[in-house]
Order: sequence, then structure tokens, then C-alpha cells
Amino acid sequence: MNRTANRGRSWMVSAGFFLVLAFTMPVPAQPAPIVQGVTAVATTVSDMDRAVEFYTHVLEFRRISDVEVSGREYEDLTGIFGVRVRLVTLALGDESIELQQYLVPRGRPVPIDSRSNDVWFQHIAIVVGDMDSAYDWLRQNKVEYASSAPQRLPDWNKNAAGIRAFYFKDPDAHPLEIIWFPTGKGAAKWHQTSKKLFLGIDHTAIVVSNTERALNFYRNLLGMRIVGESENYGTEQEHLNNVFGARLRITSLRSEQGPGVELLEYLTPRDGRSFPADEHPNDLLNRQTVMLTKDAIRVARQLYSSQVSFLSSGLVTNPASGLAFKKALVVRDPDGHPVEIEEQ
Repeated sequence: MNRTANRGRSWMVSAGFFLVLAFTMPVPAQPAPIVQGVTAVATTVSDMDRAVEFYTHVLEFRRISDVEVSGREYEDLTGIFGVRVRLVTLALGDESIELQQYLVPRGRPVPIDSRSNDVWFQHIAIVVGDMDSAYDWLRQNKVEYASSAPQRLPDWNKNAAGIRAFYFKDPDAHPLEIIWFPTGKGAAKWHQTSKKLFLGIDHTAIVVSNTERALNFYRNLLGMRIVGESENYGTEQEHLNNVFGARLRITSLRSEQGPGVELLEYLTPRDGRSFPADEHPNDLLNRQTVMLTKDAIRVARQLYSSQVSFLSSGLVTNPASGLAFKKALVVRDPDGHPVEIEEQ
């Protein structure tokens, strides 16, 4: 059964079928990955109809599901009392995103002075078949710029040479990227002949304050693998990120399936602001990377014993048959980015 089509409905099952589990016994580290891949990126929006219109009309996503959820079970998952949420799942190619509008209680807007080097930055990288055509289409639809214009990364940068990219924003000021890969770079599927302009999602990128600390979470704990590393700087990178003097350490991670996770550490400037300590899922800057596991209990035990911060009230378990997943938990990475891990 499609996970995205039924995610919202699963939370409407009676509270009697849910358990919040506490773990007290540490579990030895396991060599095998505890997550199998990224299944979606969830984004909190202020106006669902406006957001759906933008993503389906401007970026050619297709609607998969549209549900409302409420109740104690969802309160335990989000850590917010009295929630009622509209959830819409959209797909582009093989990848998905989840838009969530908190009908009550409503959260705070994205800070108007947000910058690409603030640690709460997280974007979705959408692959395009033709950068010039995609950029012209975005201009016709009057998107808000985050880059000054599309940038071609220079030839001296071996791992990124020839890649073209452009940052812009959705109606709630969430950053997005369109990216074009030259021959020899990117997944093979991005080079297949297609009449579509927007092809799918290659990765989600997050700003981290310390790459090694982030790798301890995403690689050492979750089991993602490094597939690329580079140090990007120069006028092209400055204009792409719209950060003067930008010099980034970039580390690309992937699992068995789904989009990658890209770690962006700003070596300069180092004045990016930390993730807000009082951020909640109903705040509009919230983006949540959703990952799949085959064993949520093992994940919860391992993360708990590693003293990872839980946003949910532990592991929420649903033994009812016929639903898209059985168990789910939400934690924060070392910089505060929310990560949902679920077992189907």
C-alpha cells in the first residue's frame, strides 16, 4: 500500500492502539544501516490551497493524497497539544513531499531576514531537464529569488564542475533549488530522455554547524554513506547562496533508496544563526526529513541510548493491519533539524 496516500489516516485510529515506548537498556552498535532511505520531505505551510497551486502548477508536482488529522495520537507525534492538521502528499517523478498546514494551533512565519547560512536552512533540490527553460518558467510565474541568477559551478571544482543551479522560494519563503546535471554527474535517471521540465528530487540540503558532528548522526547512527565531498567557493557560489564570501564544505550522503541528504557547513562566513531552540512543527520554517526503516524499535533504542533528542513522545506504535506504516518517531539531529523515521 502507498505510504504517502495513507499517512494521515493512520493517525486517526483509536488511541488504544498506540503505545509510547520508553527504552532503558542500551543496545550495542550494529554494522548494518538502520534506515533504508529518505521517503519524503515534509514542509509546514500557512495556506494549503495556495501551496498546492504553486507546487502543482509551477513545479509540476502531482497530488497523491489530501487528509485532515487530529487527536491525542498526533499530539504525541508532534509534541503539540490540540493539533488539527491538513496533510497533502505531492509527487514529482519517483520522489515525494508532504505539505502540512496546522489549522490549529497556528505557528510562526519564517523569519523575514533568513539567510542561506542560517542553520535552520533546508532546501529541496529539484532536477530539471533544461536550466534555461526552467528559469524562464519560474520568472514567468514571478517566483521570489534567493540566488541572483542561475549559476554554473566552475571547472576547477572537480566534483561539481558544470552543474547549474538556482535558488528561489515558495509562497511561504521556504528555499527551493532547481539543479541541472551535465553528462557524467548526477544519477543516470536524470539523463534519460524526457518531455518533462521538472524531473524529480535529487536531495535535500541542510546547513550544519559542524560536519563531523552531523556525520556522527547521519552516517554513524543512521547508516547513510558518503557519496561525494567538495569545498565550494568563489563568485558563483556566493551568488548561488546569496552570501558574500561563502565558502562551504559540502558532504553528500545517500541510503539504499530515495533522495540524498546534503550537509552544508559554512567555513566562511561563520555568522549563521543557530536553529531556534523553541521551534515547533507548526512553525513555518519547519521542514522534516522522513526516512524509512525496517525495524523502528531497533532505531528507537539506538537513538535513545545515543542520547539523541526526541521530538515525539518516544516511539508511536500502531499494530492495526492495512495501514501504511506500523511505527514512527521524530527526533532532532545535532543542529535541531527534525527527522521522522517510520516503519511501514
